[in-house]
Amino acid sequence: MKILQINSIYPIRSTGRIVKELEDIQREQGYEPYIACGQSMVKKDNVYTIGTPLYNKLSILKTRLFGKHGFYNRRATKKLLKHIDAINPDIIHLHNIHGHYLNVKLLFEYIKKHNIPVVWTLHDCWSFTGHCAYFDVVGCDKWKNGCSNCPAKHQYPITKIFDRSRGNYKAKKELFSDVEKLHIVTPSKWLMDLCKESFLKKYPVSVLHNGIETDTFTFSESDMKEELKIEDKFVILGIIGNFKSHKGGKDFLKLSEMIGKDEVIVLLSLEENPEDIPSNIIPLPKTSDDKLLAKIYSMADVFVNPTMQDNFPTVNIEAISCSTPVVTYNSGGSAESQCEGTGFVVEKGDIKGIYDAVLRVKNGEISRDNCRKRGLEFKTKDCFRKYTEIYESIVK
Repeated sequence: MKILQINSIYPIRSTGRIVKELEDIQREQGYEPYIACGQSMVKKDNVYTIGTPLYNKLSILKTRLFGKHGFYNRRATKKLLKHIDAINPDIIHLHNIHGHYLNVKLLFEYIKKHNIPVVWTLHDCWSFTGHCAYFDVVGCDKWKNGCSNCPAKHQYPITKIFDRSRGNYKAKKELFSDVEKLHIVTPSKWLMDLCKESFLKKYPVSVLHNGIETDTFTFSESDMKEELKIEDKFVILGIIGNFKSHKGGKDFLKLSEMIGKDEVIVLLSLEENPEDIPSNIIPLPKTSDDKLLAKIYSMADVFVNPTMQDNFPTVNIEAISCSTPVVTYNSGGSAESQCEGTGFVVEKGDIKGIYDAVLRVKNGEISRDNCRKRGLEFKTKDCFRKYTEIYESIVK
């Protein structure tokens, strides 16, 4: 059986790693795996890159000016369709089809014309909205009946001038609602419930949590605390790009005002200027090295994820698998990684609640052994092998 996965990126970052892990399992199960992506970090015979970096940047510009995200990139998508003709896949497995690299109209018209079975793993809400990938922060529910006057126009995928949310919603509903053979997968029950309220509700939906390589993401001794000169500190780890991020950037600034002198915040991937960072926050550069990432998780005494909107953040289960307790907001599917004895869930925006939970971890209320046991439940092969049943059933 030939399976073609389509995603914005491969094989790095959360969705890119998921595609790579599924590829490995497909090959192990005797399938013939192919990848098509907007950006690839590797060159392989079975990996096809859609468009070029310059062409995709042009799509970003068009989106920012005119707002029709997902409906550009016609030439690159036509070349992709010729590539699909050559492969002749038995299944197309979609992931993020947004990301300035693909024309969804051409793709879905092709899928319906050739009656190709589709498995679609949703990593956010973009598929059933007129614009945004998430709507939690703005508190919008227009997606249930029809988008317009989008309050999240300036969120990804950013558009500066025209609001095309009404037309985009109508076009997506028409394209995505009548595929003969389509099975949706969501990594969280939260996203499954949203699907059942959207125009995608006619399709079968399965919840398959994201998996991780638990042999890689395991507790690892290191001298990182000594290198950072924080060996006598209680380390609070977070991962954000900047202090304006919906991943909780501003909340880390507020948390830095609460913590004691024997506590420090380490933020991975932080891109702020050094002069804008409080003295009790230590920035670390972004890394795609999973072994190094595991060492960073292991160094931490607690991982804090104050995300305001998310699906099923892989970082939570990576941290737990490294025996590090997690404190997170009750937002999206973020809390679904937790169970009793692995950390705490706090209501969104409750910074004091975050710090109180951190202190409970500091006081020894959470066993690192319990965290590791929970992490092992997300072993990649165990989680993703369930896709085999979906592949077989949809082809039948």
